[in-house]
Amino acid sequence: MKHFFNRRETIVTEALDGLLLTSSAGRLARLDTFPEIKVILRADWDKSKVAIISGGGAGHEPSHAGFVGKGMLTAAVSGEIFASPSVDAVLTAIRAVTGPRGALLVVKNYTGDRLNFGLAAEKARAEGFAVEMVIVADDIAIPGINQPRGVAGTLFVHKIAGYHAEAGAELKTVAAQAAAAAHDIVSLGMSLSTCSVPGQAHEDRLGADEGELGLGIHGEPGVERISLQPVADLVATMTNRLAAKIDEAGDFGLLINNLGAVPPLEMGVIANAVLSSPLSGRVRLIIGPGPMMTALNMNGFSLSLIRLDAVREAALKAAVEPHAWVPATERHAIAIVAAPRVSVRDAATPPSADSRNRRLLTALCAHLISLEIELNRLDSRVGDGDTGSTVATGARSILSRIDTLPLKDPAATMASVGEVLSTSMGGSSGVLLSIFFTAASKAMAEKADFAAALLAGLERMTFYGGAGVGDRTMVDALAPALAALASGNVAAAAKAAAAGAESTKAMRKAKAGRASYVGEKDLEGVPDPGAVAVANAFEVAATLT
Repeated sequence: MKHFFNRRETIVTEALDGLLLTSSAGRLARLDTFPEIKVILRADWDKSKVAIISGGGAGHEPSHAGFVGKGMLTAAVSGEIFASPSVDAVLTAIRAVTGPRGALLVVKNYTGDRLNFGLAAEKARAEGFAVEMVIVADDIAIPGINQPRGVAGTLFVHKIAGYHAEAGAELKTVAAQAAAAAHDIVSLGMSLSTCSVPGQAHEDRLGADEGELGLGIHGEPGVERISLQPVADLVATMTNRLAAKIDEAGDFGLLINNLGAVPPLEMGVIANAVLSSPLSGRVRLIIGPGPMMTALNMNGFSLSLIRLDAVREAALKAAVEPHAWVPATERHAIAIVAAPRVSVRDAATPPSADSRNRRLLTALCAHLISLEIELNRLDSRVGDGDTGSTVATGARSILSRIDTLPLKDPAATMASVGEVLSTSMGGSSGVLLSIFFTAASKAMAEKADFAAALLAGLERMTFYGGAGVGDRTMVDALAPALAALASGNVAAAAKAAAAGAESTKAMRKAKAGRASYVGEKDLEGVPDPGAVAVANAFEVAATLT
């Protein structure tokens, strides 16, 4: 797979510097031990409170450095991609941020992290620092395992520990609250693909219709492969297994975590499925959906639950400085606001008869329908071959509803035609002509000047459509025709429309519509079919007036 990076050896340090450069000035800093020892810390830290330190391998961004800031982590120690930071790196972080109140290390339950953070803690204690360590083992994927993995539920511990530390609690209290929280967290993940490490060959172990359930955050295989199913079914499997681990009464906080590559659209579908499941009745707080503890570009997600009490709820809802933390929201029903209702009286003018207008409208529509094959032929040479069908569909729709039109009222008739075309004609032409007639109707209602009203419609149509004279569209026939019609001479308008349509033959570059994608040689000598339709409409009008 392809990745954006310079060299594999510098990808982590460059990414961390990118975080520092895009964070508010004075908020974050790094120790001068880069690149060997990668520690991100609060720039404003004065050691007056308990320090919260976490970290691990890179590749889980925004974890861990993205959660450094007031109310959460004091410092984050990073290793290389999916590799635990060294003992020296962790010890350096402890020395850098630990004051008289001590430090709490929050560690995910992986062997490398446990050992390296653990040895660093022992060395720090030997140097006189007060250090406690909490290990998070929230993954329920593997039944009966002695050492469950630490995954996205670790973020709950970061938040709760950071809350108590920021409130000024003693190290013993902060550690106790963090440990109790870690004990009450369960998590489960699934993915439709393996992740790809920059600079390494990628091999996807999954078939086209397979996913993995119960996977970690380092690209390791899931506990079981499952067939690709609708999201509701996949979520049901996960929530049933999570629910089996929390069978006691009580409310829970839910973290919906994107493992890296699930589009926001699909994460919304996942969130809806989770919050429509039976498990949702136990959920009181929701964090996410969002990428918070990722596995590079893994196309998967995880769900984490933590048992709530009043203190934990306050901790999870408290505002923090790091932007990577998605603020918690209380579970609630979808708010529904009634849409404005248009009364029947306001929605349409009653039908009315006018023999002259009926004859004109019928003749125009019939002629445009008769041009369907010819206009499609022209459009097949300069577009996608459907102009005739689109115009004919609109004309047929008007004819089918002619008995419902308010033909005695030109303004209302144009409004009705605009409405018919907006729902039946389709394509850009249908919308543009609907705009044209709708705007013309409004202008006609304000001042009974038919030609001026049509010009007002043209102005709105070209404003929204973006095409003007010379762009090889219907405007090349419509604009000169309406300009001529302002004098009251329909025959002159028809002549101007015909000349405008003819002029499009020489236009070798279209600037709007599908013809804009066609080469000059294919356009040469072929009139724009929309302009031809307009010219024919004016020709019919001239013969009947």
